[in-house]
Amino acid sequence: MKAMFAALPLALLIAVPADAAMSMNHASSGPLPKESGQSAFAAIHEIATMLEADPKTDWSKVNIDGLRQHLIDMDNVVLHARITYEPTANGEHVHVAGDGEVRDSIQRMVMMHARMAGDTPDWHMDATEAPDGAHLNVTAKTPAGLQKMKALGLIGMMAEGLHHQLHHMMLARGAM
Repeated sequence: MKAMFAALPLALLIAVPADAAMSMNHASSGPLPKESGQSAFAAIHEIATMLEADPKTDWSKVNIDGLRQHLIDMDNVVLHARITYEPTANGEHVHVAGDGEVRDSIQRMVMMHARMAGDTPDWHMDATEAPDGAHLNVTAKTPAGLQKMKALGLIGMMAEGLHHQLHHMMLARGAM
């Protein structure tokens, strides 16, 4: 019990925006870092701060746990999935595989990305689930698109554009 209360001041510092933390009486002798920690935690911190600052936030709909699950899925796909490429006539067949939680993350992320953002000026994506993840057929629309697709690989193609920020905010606001 005593250890739980000893950690409470640190938990409070982590939960408050940096400006508010600066006004608290603490041991810091200078400004605090802007980065709030590990990347998923930092993404959640940034969005929580934005929601707090927005007077229109409907706290009855906010779903930070949904955003957290999505960030776990992103981590699993980016860092733990096995990705193989097989050239096709105008593109590539991509097999994204994993076991257990990684497989489940692949199926959520790859299938959703192909539906929501898989048609760009450079390529078109079609995805199907596989027992160990997903199959993705990516067809280039131009020779330059083919070169760009091969250079980016699956993760680069998924990261391209600004749709992730909107998607994360929608998840956090409970709009998805």
